Amino acid sequence: QLQASGGGSVQAGDSLRLSCAASGATFSFHYMGWFRQIPGKERELVAQIITDDLKKDYAESVKGRFTISRGNAKNTVYLQMNNLKTEDTAVYYCAARGLSDVIYGYWGQGTQVTVSS
Repeated sequence: QLQASGGGSVQAGDSLRLSCAASGATFSFHYMGWFRQIPGKERELVAQIITDDLKKDYAESVKGRFTISRGNAKNTVYLQMNNLKTEDTAVYYCAARGLSDVIYGYWGQGTQVTVSS
């Protein structure tokens, strides 16, 4: 139900935009977010957005550089990543959860982001 795209290999300082298209019961997706995972480490929340009121939260490590936004159709979420750093290298996942869900239960496939110096 979630399809992520937009990853790639870039140089430090470059930008990338990730896209996540949701299909199916998207009305139940109150929160949509982007996570990332480095091999051997836990998956971490990078940014999330409340699809109704557009309130956004970011990990401290990406504040000021990444921007999460929702498309006009409500079923698409973007992650604009600027001034990328080598430590941003990871597999990025799109995820969604309902209002009453404690954890993210819907996941897209990962998209690799590689930042080289």
